[in-house]
Amino acid sequence: MRAIRGIWRWRHNPLRRTTDLFEAWLALGALVLILVAAPLVGVLVGGIAGDALQRSVREQRENHHPVVATVIRESDRTPLDPDPETASGRDSHNRVLARWTAPDGTAHRGTAMADLKAPERGDRFTVWTDQRGRIVGRPLDTATAATHAVLAGFGTAAACAGLVEGTRRLLVWRMVRRRYDRWDQAWSQAGPDWGRTGTGS
Repeated sequence: MRAIRGIWRWRHNPLRRTTDLFEAWLALGALVLILVAAPLVGVLVGGIAGDALQRSVREQRENHHPVVATVIRESDRTPLDPDPETASGRDSHNRVLARWTAPDGTAHRGTAMADLKAPERGDRFTVWTDQRGRIVGRPLDTATAATHAVLAGFGTAAACAGLVEGTRRLLVWRMVRRRYDRWDQAWSQAGPDWGRTGTGS
């Protein structure tokens, strides 16, 4: 709104400088880009991310299979996980040595994370494996994929708005610097004679 008022105010003002008008138009252009272009880019990126994530969801649902595993014994080794999000999600899980049968019928044995409070020999729990029986992560669900896509769209829109505003501020800063430089030049020419009788005559 300030940009629109600035353009209207400077339209017929005799003191208007070219840079004043340019600055007002620049502010209006930045406002339009922030209100129109940034959301459009965000929607576009969110849509592309959503399509890619939904494809990933479908692929994971085809390739990741829930399999019932049986506890052989609790594992003594503690996993070293540098990712705090993953580590906090595993606090309620125990590392166990287990056996399971893969979707292709082969028998497997190995270490897995069991969502059992006190795992004992013979306890059963679910693990996710690929077709060959290798343990994989739980497939991404549709709601989580949609949330990630929305966040990607919002993040992109915010980044675009920040880029536009940053560019506007940089251009205004450069114009102000040039204006000050011109004032300095004009003052250096008029300064030595300032206040003297007969100056300019």
